[in-house]
Amino acid sequence: MPNNATWSLTLLLTVMQVLVFPVFHFEQNSKGLHLDWFGELSVAHADNHQYTCSMHPFVLQDEPGNCPICGMTLVPVRSDLSGPSNSKAISIDPVTQQNMGIRSATVGRRSLHRTIRTVGLVGYEESRQYSVNSKTDGWIERLYVNETGKFVKKGEPLLEIYSPELIAAQEEFLLSLRNSTALKNNTIPDMSASADRLLESSRKRLRYWDISEQQINRLAQSGEVLKTLVLHATYDGIITQKKVVQGMFVKAGMELIQVSDISSVWVYADIYENELPWAKAGQKAKVFLPYLSEPIQGSVSTVYPYVDPKTRTIKVRIDLANNNLELRPDMYVSVYLEAHAVQDVLAIPMEAVINSGNTKRVFLALADGKFEPREVELGLQGDKGFVEIISGLAENDQVVISAQFLLDSESTTREAIQKMWKPKTITPPATQDAQGANADPIKNDSKGSLEELFK
Repeated sequence: MPNNATWSLTLLLTVMQVLVFPVFHFEQNSKGLHLDWFGELSVAHADNHQYTCSMHPFVLQDEPGNCPICGMTLVPVRSDLSGPSNSKAISIDPVTQQNMGIRSATVGRRSLHRTIRTVGLVGYEESRQYSVNSKTDGWIERLYVNETGKFVKKGEPLLEIYSPELIAAQEEFLLSLRNSTALKNNTIPDMSASADRLLESSRKRLRYWDISEQQINRLAQSGEVLKTLVLHATYDGIITQKKVVQGMFVKAGMELIQVSDISSVWVYADIYENELPWAKAGQKAKVFLPYLSEPIQGSVSTVYPYVDPKTRTIKVRIDLANNNLELRPDMYVSVYLEAHAVQDVLAIPMEAVINSGNTKRVFLALADGKFEPREVELGLQGDKGFVEIISGLAENDQVVISAQFLLDSESTTREAIQKMWKPKTITPPATQDAQGANADPIKNDSKGSLEELFK
């Protein structure tokens, strides 16, 4: 009665012979075992030429014929695929290369240029935005500027405000003025100087509440307290915000009107993270408007040191003069950033690179029709389709720039065949008697060899 291990092994071989061997079997020769398309095991000589199917490379036969799967004519197996090899290079005859349309380019040094085209948004120059507010509580008696978008000049009246505190300040000023005038010819110098200091203090108080010097002089000349005082524009610009209406009560510190000078504006251009190495402060920029044929020339003043969390872009600021008011805030424009050239770098055409996610590789064209895959590290990419090579290639190397995906497929198939070959290698027995040589190879194989085969 056979033991359990022998019985399990016999059962396994029977199942494999029924299910697998009618389709494939292993052929043993001096190089080991490999797949062949027969119904039983056979021994092949090392010097026999083998044939395979172009569509089904696992089909191997010792003589010409047709593929039992698709019926295609079998082709000879190339010498570089006839056994295990550590080389990743593949060989292609010249006729096949021409049919595939394989072209190559030389790795060389060149200058890379880049022009970034993006969209910009016109904005206000932050340093030219001004807020008009009241320093005291009061009521808006009159609005001279009652609409947004209106241009105002420096010194132009904006509004009249009534405030009990302003009236008290005017009365204090007039009282100080009368006291100073009365003590002007006093024989005691300290009293006259004290009156003058009090007058100056009252005058400063009015100034600090944004009362103009002209109104203070008029008050001193008339000697009469005014019910309302006027707030004037301190800068040229346009009214961008108006937050009050006539008759409204306002608190001290409340913003009433916002004035912005748009004679100079900022253009914010968005660039992506991969374009950041090309963006530098000081580089030239062109801004195109939809209704102008000629661009507006400018330069990059600031590359902001943070990323917009919504758009995942970096803002680049361009300062532009806007004397003709052609640029309006919140207007969209087209922006061209002319990046500085990168000089004397190793570069190849971008079309030569196969991007497989984590790795980038190219195919190196070797002598005698051989092609070898090579991983590379890329740098900056220029406008004319060239990309910088940081490592992986040397100057004057030849890289494939067309049909490289077919080469990649061929290389992957070759690697798969090699992986299929290596784990199936079994060393044939050193000696066999005549009876064992003519017996069934399955029965003659040792238990350890079969276990190695079917791992």
